Amino acid sequence: MERKSKHNQSLQGEAARILVEFLEVAITSIVFLKGIYPPGAFERRRYMNLVVHKARHPQLSYYICSAVSGLLPYIEKGLVERVAVIFFERANVSVEKFVFKLALNQSCDSKVENTDLEFALRSFLTKLAASESLTKAISRDCRWEITAYFRDLPEAGSNKDSALIWIPTDTKPWLQPPLITPIKSMNSEPLSVQLYLEHPSSLEPMNQASDS
Repeated sequence: MERKSKHNQSLQGEAARILVEFLEVAITSIVFLKGIYPPGAFERRRYMNLVVHKARHPQLSYYICSAVSGLLPYIEKGLVERVAVIFFERANVSVEKFVFKLALNQSCDSKVENTDLEFALRSFLTKLAASESLTKAISRDCRWEITAYFRDLPEAGSNKDSALIWIPTDTKPWLQPPLITPIKSMNSEPLSVQLYLEHPSSLEPMNQASDS
């Protein structure tokens, strides 16, 4: 039983590692897609046999890399439900969210080929590159952040170093259910991923964006 448990943990750990690597590339692709930084802030790289963009600016690269890699131990334990890239134009009211909904099967004990998992995730990057028409045009002076939503709060005292970069968000919630546009989904044991866009409803009060 103990050997099987360690085997499961190994499978989950490898799937989580591949997912974290993918999220770093996908989030960078989203930020590039939105055009809020000059093209020179990125450089072209190959990933999963695709041409992608990597942040060249040290602070931008560090933020994306450290934020996503800090989630690794929590993704392995199945604690992370969603990872969102949220864009704001004024105050703390978001105007657009790219949401990755995650599920890592904690009981999966079947061998999963890395190439199969990577092939499934590769299609997300292809869809992202073609999704500009689905997104909202925003100004270059907007701000953005990476936000993780946990199913359960991590235990106090565990993974202190990685937990330090995660603080409660002050994003103001929308008062109406958002408009959701699916982009891509996959279900390939032990990992399920959905990517979709969220925009505020047309019924969302406009005055909620004013400073309090």
